[in-house]
Amino acid sequence: MSTPQSTTSGQAEESFHGLPSLLLQLPSGDSLRVLRHGAHVVSWVAGGQERLYLSPKSVLDGQAAIRGGVPVCFPQFNMRGPLPKHGFVRNLPWEVDGAARMLGDGLSLTLQLRDGAATRAYWPQAFEARFTLLLRPGELQLTLDLRNTDTQPLSFSGALHTYFAVNDIAQTRLEGLGGQAEWDSVRDVHGQGAEPLRFTEEFDRVYQAAAQPLTLQDSAARLTIAQSASWGHTVVWNPGAGKVIPDLTDDAYRHFLCVEAAQVLTPVTVPPGGTWQGWQRSTLAR
Repeated sequence: MSTPQSTTSGQAEESFHGLPSLLLQLPSGDSLRVLRHGAHVVSWVAGGQERLYLSPKSVLDGQAAIRGGVPVCFPQFNMRGPLPKHGFVRNLPWEVDGAARMLGDGLSLTLQLRDGAATRAYWPQAFEARFTLLLRPGELQLTLDLRNTDTQPLSFSGALHTYFAVNDIAQTRLEGLGGQAEWDSVRDVHGQGAEPLRFTEEFDRVYQAAAQPLTLQDSAARLTIAQSASWGHTVVWNPGAGKVIPDLTDDAYRHFLCVEAAQVLTPVTVPPGGTWQGWQRSTLAR
């Protein structure tokens, strides 16, 4: 990693495994690292600990999608359409919209992506995406803003595909989705969410989003996870033991749980000239 080059109070630009990144740091010691590649958040340190999982086998070449952190999945969730898996914006360079701004005891930074030759290679739609990171002591809020700059409607699915770090998935539970409509994509069955959710095998389920924040509890930490009502679903994923994923180690499943603010089963449609906003906020319980 190269020597940091300070750009503003609490913000530095530096190379992360050869990729341009921005590092936000608060006096409390909390920090956030985001790459220009995909506007991909690869680190969130709060309370002295890393709260996101980043695979040591991630391909960090500025071309491929990165395994871990917070991928921005847009304008398609997974393989539910003709585009590349989880869309294409996570594989493109974003621009930084000015320096980080102080907001009370926090720092805010925005990255943006507009349609052009790179996006039109995949999708004919004109659009503008803005991704705003708000770092406060013990809290991270990620907000995706979309503007339809086209003369035709913009329809999309997607997610903020957050990989939360846990000490041991076997000792982890997620509360707050009990009774919510659930689609288990592993077995292709519909039901209702249990309370709490526990993870003993491959787990890949889409829930109708709950109105109240969720609680993620493992042996070392307790996080609350909230999302805006504009995201209709919450996706919970862990691959379990034995599933071979090339950019994950064999035991990686033990150390993360994905809890995603998402739109999966039905698309969002934004009219010409219209806007949409969706956020996810994670808070370290005190």
